Amino acid sequence: MVTPFAADGTLDVAGAQRLAAHLVDEGGCDGLVLSGTTGESPTTSDEEKRTLLGAVLEAVGDRATVLAGVGTNDTAHTVQLAQEAARAGADGLLVVTPYYSRPPQAGLVRHFETVADATDLPVMLYDIPVRTGVPLEVETLVRLAEHPRIVAVKDAKGDLGAVSWTLARTDLAYYCGDDMLNLPMISVGAVGVVSVVGHVVGTRLREMLDAHEKGDTAHAATVHSALLPVYAGTFRTQGVILTKAALGLLGLPGGPVRAPLIDATDEQIARLREDLRAGGVQV
Repeated sequence: MVTPFAADGTLDVAGAQRLAAHLVDEGGCDGLVLSGTTGESPTTSDEEKRTLLGAVLEAVGDRATVLAGVGTNDTAHTVQLAQEAARAGADGLLVVTPYYSRPPQAGLVRHFETVADATDLPVMLYDIPVRTGVPLEVETLVRLAEHPRIVAVKDAKGDLGAVSWTLARTDLAYYCGDDMLNLPMISVGAVGVVSVVGHVVGTRLREMLDAHEKGDTAHAATVHSALLPVYAGTFRTQGVILTKAALGLLGLPGGPVRAPLIDATDEQIARLREDLRAGGVQV
């Protein structure tokens, strides 16, 4: 979920609650991930993360699973955020591969195990090497899967072969973190998606996933194909920028992005409107 901001750039708590309720009650989402990439976590403070989590739990915590993004490139800081999320009542943690430092695989194992040991909450690893610089290798994932609280992976690596090998060797629950690959990853054994475009087409993603689960792979493929313009349009520039622009077109809370990101231009918004319409979104 995006982190809604007011026009002056401050956290929009009421907007976050309204958006969370919309995504859960009308948008087809059975869970929300806060303070991830799309939540602009690198530019929100620890206090804002705590406030956001508490507000969303108050709004939808009885109707949806709420995961708190706590990953940083500092193990001690990540542990602190994990413990704060646990105290606030989060249902689980999203922990991204430490970025910038480019630790070796042994360092990644120690990092994730330390964070998983810090609370009783289940942990979803977030493997996105395009942002972190370091992929989680299959052997590393096999080792991490031995930890009782490391139970899932949000995969944005785009390597279906690696996903297949990991699924064959572990019981980790895989969630697609790259919208264009939602259906292909489900087809090799993923159980769900942590989606950006779910902000605007969540009910159709659910339709696709339900169809595949029921064995109607032809209908699932039809929905996937129909959503291609939405997938492509949302990522013509940085995904948060155009997701917030899309929410604005739909009259939903989002607000501006924070620097160093910049808001979508009028030209970008006009193209986004075309993309969304081509994908069946009424804007």
